[in-house]
Amino acid sequence: MARDGSIEARSERLRKALDAALGVRAKTLAAARRKAGRRLPRRVRASLAQIIEAEARAANPKLQVTLDHTALDRAEEDALSWLASVDRADARRGAWLSLAGSIIFNLLIVTALFIGWMVWADKI
Repeated sequence: MARDGSIEARSERLRKALDAALGVRAKTLAAARRKAGRRLPRRVRASLAQIIEAEARAANPKLQVTLDHTALDRAEEDALSWLASVDRADARRGAWLSLAGSIIFNLLIVTALFIGWMVWADKI
């Protein structure tokens, strides 16, 4: 990623990518990461945590010199590449199919129990 000297700009890019990929709306990257929660893989959560920590360090001029910009570039690239691979329509479709599958499974169980009850009560 072309290095932008501003940690805030990096954080804003990631916050917008989270909004586009997962629909997470928040004012800060930390709040967006918290809202995304376990929908993010562990390595992406770790990359975002690294950038959030760097953002907090950048507020202090003496700690700003300790930032490892190559690691931050790598963390940003990792997070952005995963977020770019997320397909919201496919996730939505998967959620609907999962809901339909669980409803159909429950209907099959209820039907089987009803038929079993009918056989047990000699109604058939």
